Amino acid sequence: MDKVYTPQEIERRIYERWESNGWFAPSGTGAAYCIVLPPPNVTGTLHMGHAFQHTLMDALTRRERMLGAAALWQPGTDHAGIATQLVVERQLNAGGVARADLSREEFIARVWSWKAQSGGTIAAQMRRLGDSVDWSRERFTMDPELSLAVTEAFVRLYDEGLIYRGKRLVNWDPTLLTALSDLEVRSSEEDGHLWHLRYALEGRDAHLHVATTRPETLFGDAAVAVHPEDERYRHLIGARVLLPLAQRSIPVIGDAYVDPSFGSGCVKITPAHDFNDYEVALRHALQPLNIFTPCAALNEQVPERFRGLDRFAARERVLAELDAAGQLERTEAHRYSVPRGDRSGAILEPYLTDQWYVRIEPLAGPALAAVESGRTRFVPENWAKTYFEWMRNIRDWCISRQLWWGHRIPAWYDPQGQVFVGRSEAEVRTRHALAATLPLRQDSDVLDTWFSSGLWPFSTLGWPTRTRELARFYPTATLVTGFDIIFFWVARMMMLGLKFMGDVPFRDVYITGLILDEHGEKMSKSKGNVIDPLDIVDGISLDALVAKRTGGLMRPQLAPAIERSTRKQFPQGISAYGTDALRFTFASLATPTRELRFDLARVDGNRKFCNKLWQAARFVLRALEAQGAQAPGADGTHSIADRWIRSRFGRMLAELDAAFASYRFDFAATALYQFTWYEFCDWYIELTKPVLNSAQANPEARRAACGTLLGVLEALQRALHPLMPFVTEEIWQRLAPLRAHHHARALSRRE
Repeated sequence: MDKVYTPQEIERRIYERWESNGWFAPSGTGAAYCIVLPPPNVTGTLHMGHAFQHTLMDALTRRERMLGAAALWQPGTDHAGIATQLVVERQLNAGGVARADLSREEFIARVWSWKAQSGGTIAAQMRRLGDSVDWSRERFTMDPELSLAVTEAFVRLYDEGLIYRGKRLVNWDPTLLTALSDLEVRSSEEDGHLWHLRYALEGRDAHLHVATTRPETLFGDAAVAVHPEDERYRHLIGARVLLPLAQRSIPVIGDAYVDPSFGSGCVKITPAHDFNDYEVALRHALQPLNIFTPCAALNEQVPERFRGLDRFAARERVLAELDAAGQLERTEAHRYSVPRGDRSGAILEPYLTDQWYVRIEPLAGPALAAVESGRTRFVPENWAKTYFEWMRNIRDWCISRQLWWGHRIPAWYDPQGQVFVGRSEAEVRTRHALAATLPLRQDSDVLDTWFSSGLWPFSTLGWPTRTRELARFYPTATLVTGFDIIFFWVARMMMLGLKFMGDVPFRDVYITGLILDEHGEKMSKSKGNVIDPLDIVDGISLDALVAKRTGGLMRPQLAPAIERSTRKQFPQGISAYGTDALRFTFASLATPTRELRFDLARVDGNRKFCNKLWQAARFVLRALEAQGAQAPGADGTHSIADRWIRSRFGRMLAELDAAFASYRFDFAATALYQFTWYEFCDWYIELTKPVLNSAQANPEARRAACGTLLGVLEALQRALHPLMPFVTEEIWQRLAPLRAHHHARALSRRE
């Protein structure tokens, strides 16, 4: 063995050997154990959060595999509808081509071509991190088999009345021109203004002050609301006001939604452009009026002089005319939450439009009961409360997206607009006895990515076909994921798994915390504090790190500050620490808390731990060679030190079992570290040196010490392996033949 452990020389070689021999596929006659990988977006790369969760999933899978289970870690990637379409559109735009210049089929062909070129990035990263997934079963949500599952699920839900089409308010991205899920919305506090407007009371010489952050939407107002118990306005409920600039009459209504202490206590109700206002409108039978085009320009419902103006240009003109008419009471600075699309960065609009929805309430009930009864448990258990709160206040799920990339909705329309749903156009014509000459048009929308990923635990195993893998590995054992997608993904998998499989998709849901930087800040490109996990594994120069952090910034003006902070924090760049040191650091961080600070100094400490283990193995191998690889002595010749280290090892294994059973990876890492460094290396190895090096030592005691050194060290590699697979594999390959040889000789002596 080399004097110093150099992970870069062995990690790729070891992983290639594992994979080429197919050792990650389920084998053995033990119980089935399955983890499905939360599919990362095919557009991206693995960040620190991915690497953290992958470490924990891999540790669970490797441990179960070593205990004899038929262990399957199911890999795959998500087609990431919006993100992928954006990437390809930007590539086209760079070449002077717009998506509108291509047909739908041509654009999708471009996307598949891009996926073929870049789709292997994540897989390469996973291999570098030591992920022991069954690559022979790698899946992609747009694979033909998984696409078939998506269509089947849609048709079945539609036939049962659980999918419908309706006009509802959605998060609308006026840049991407599509509805978004709540998960795709990034809201943050931004500086703005609160404008106080005068709405004249009809038939009276008086007016109401209405405060708003969006004066351009006043053309869509359906009412002015006051709190029904507000003494200032209670007598005006039922009166009417004249809408400024439009001269349209709208009612004054009373609703408990209004906060009397905010602004003037009068709130404009714009049902087609505000989610809360929409709910108020439903309670008071108010008619929503959409005043925007899909691009967020004012449409034909507003006075002619405002039509076609962008929403922000319209705001300036509305304010100017209100001020000129004496209807702008005052303007004040105001900080408020602004929703933006996480991909486009555009300010989103609540927008009234026709979309496809899943009727959630009938699906939510069984999913709630499954957790309440313990069929699925959350770890830590407090996250079950979050799950319950979301599920008990759940709304119907908008599943349609106005994109070209994704699973196209299996619905067709005749010339009169009547809709027909089926697995194909041919099936639609057969099911509904439609003439072959009747022209049909397929719905142009695609399904929300979360619809296909909600089927992931069973679509990856072959559903709707009843495959052998589906029967063997469903329900899966454990889901490892973050708290931010408990509702958006975990809940959907629960609902759809119970609906289509009749059982929960997983027994345990282990919720991890969020990896922050060493100062407790969330890692983000805009802050310039992102660390690529592979840069820790393989190292990166300072100049390359600066270039990586400042390249492609949405706000290039941040680049100088990011460069300065990077050069200050990493004056020599980042050293190559190897995969095992990073993985062991992640395991030690896995406490049941929401926020986890990552400190590179801990990785350096664990690199030293890897080297400590390496040096211990070198000592033991040299000692065995010096003793001529004699068989260990009988039990009676074991010294107090031999018996002590065996006892301590047994106690550590019990702690390790308890830690894995309770998903306390931090306890597992601590137990392994303390035993290896302090008890085995610092104490036992030192205690054996006089026995091994003294010519006067009892030969039986020497053989007993050799046998204990070999036996404990070899077993220790197996205990450490789930968390540190590479260094333990390299050491074990040298120890295992010796252990087998000594064991055979010991049996021979006893016989």
